[in-house]
Amino acid sequence: MALHFRQVDAELEIWIAGSDDYSFVISNESRSGPGLHGEPGFVASYRPDFLNMPAAQVSGSPFSTFAEAERACGAFLGRLIIRG
Repeated sequence: MALHFRQVDAELEIWIAGSDDYSFVISNESRSGPGLHGEPGFVASYRPDFLNMPAAQVSGSPFSTFAEAERACGAFLGRLIIRG
């Protein structure tokens, strides 16, 4: 299943996407300036929609580009889906 990210906040640089069971967020973080502060780069995180738990980072975050973060989310989703 392909994830389709949409920007939800231009100033903070946050994008979201969802599958049937998981939500993904990518944020562009920096050490200073507007937006979220943290390790510079595109931080990807996910959480299951069927459990009440905080989000966890996708392995490899932060990424150098949005495209890298997007690909990592898609690959991670492929590992999360249980094939029966």
